[in-house]
Amino acid sequence: MTTSPQTPGHSVAIIGGGPAGLMAAEVLVSAGLNVALYDAMPSVGRKLLIAGRGGMNITHSEPYELFVSRYGNRQQQLKPMLDLFGPDELQAWLHALGIQTFVGTSRRVFPVDFKAAPFLRAWLHRLRQAGVRFHVRHRWVGWTEEGLLRFDTSAGELLAEHDAVVMALGGGSWAKLGSDGAWLPLLAARGVAVAPLLPANSGFEVGWSDHFSERFAGYAVKSVVASLDGVQQQGEMMVTATGIEGGLIYALSAALRDGIMKYGSATLHLDLAPGRSETRLLSELSKPRGSNSMAKHLRSRAGIEGVKAGLLREQLSVAELADPGHLARTIKALPLRLQATRPLDEAISSAGGVCFDALDERLMLRLLPGVFCAGEMLDWEAPTGGYLFTACFATGRHAGYGVLEWLQQR
Repeated sequence: MTTSPQTPGHSVAIIGGGPAGLMAAEVLVSAGLNVALYDAMPSVGRKLLIAGRGGMNITHSEPYELFVSRYGNRQQQLKPMLDLFGPDELQAWLHALGIQTFVGTSRRVFPVDFKAAPFLRAWLHRLRQAGVRFHVRHRWVGWTEEGLLRFDTSAGELLAEHDAVVMALGGGSWAKLGSDGAWLPLLAARGVAVAPLLPANSGFEVGWSDHFSERFAGYAVKSVVASLDGVQQQGEMMVTATGIEGGLIYALSAALRDGIMKYGSATLHLDLAPGRSETRLLSELSKPRGSNSMAKHLRSRAGIEGVKAGLLREQLSVAELADPGHLARTIKALPLRLQATRPLDEAISSAGGVCFDALDERLMLRLLPGVFCAGEMLDWEAPTGGYLFTACFATGRHAGYGVLEWLQQR
């Protein structure tokens, strides 16, 4: 067992090297504090790098009030932090780091090179130059009776004493990248109120027939409108071997997941032909088919083919397909019964975590003075589109300033 060396002045531990932890570290080291950042993985920012592989969507440029609304029933708690460090401030911060951004056609904001690695390298270089000490392969496993932080390392157990701690340990998805939720029972054992970790931005199980799964798994269903409890969302989704996933589904995943938890299933309705009215479809589909196959009839009369036609065949009997009225109604509102979410570790993010009631306005745990929480380990969720990153940066920054305020008041 070893003990971490200390330097003069206030010392703060950051546990977790994702966006929230790194942002808290920047705030604190810029204020002249001694900052030690601990991470269980061999390097920091791993989930950030993976999330940026397909083009790093850092934030969103839609009107601010609409942006804030994406955080659902947690917008009241997050808005004060986003007011101080929201999409505009995040872009300005990136520009100061030397990372230029642009707004895509979807109003999502990306680095000009679409890559996460150059951004992370530049940020880590600046943090190291400022004096942040990084300790990788250090897994936090709780406290000693005396209140020292305990870390499992390759050299054995390390005990560390700091004046304050910022926990930014992530949620429960992508465990192989470090977000395994192992911190939750450790905090719960100290009496901290925590909500169970649940999949967010996840795929769902439908229970396709073998024929449909084998034929269409991996196909994108484009230009559809999904409806759930009066809420409509346009976009595209992906058929998987067991169900559906993709941006359109992630936007509705919280309501879908909660519906499944409450009722055992949730029904999503898909408009497969948003540009055509039911009346027009009925008129076209009622025309004699003659010697044309049903596939050709759907393609020529309704613009339905490929995976969309497969979805109709999956849901309708032969007789229902032959009924123009029933077919037109189903094209405009095809019901998909979702039976379960995919496992938490497959989800892009997670819901649940440290309850906001357990925290004061500085994001400090009420039961553990000097211990602050930030990022995805807090009980909030948001769809993909830059909302996850933005809130992680904003809460990390807020926790960092919360530490400064708390230390000054001591």
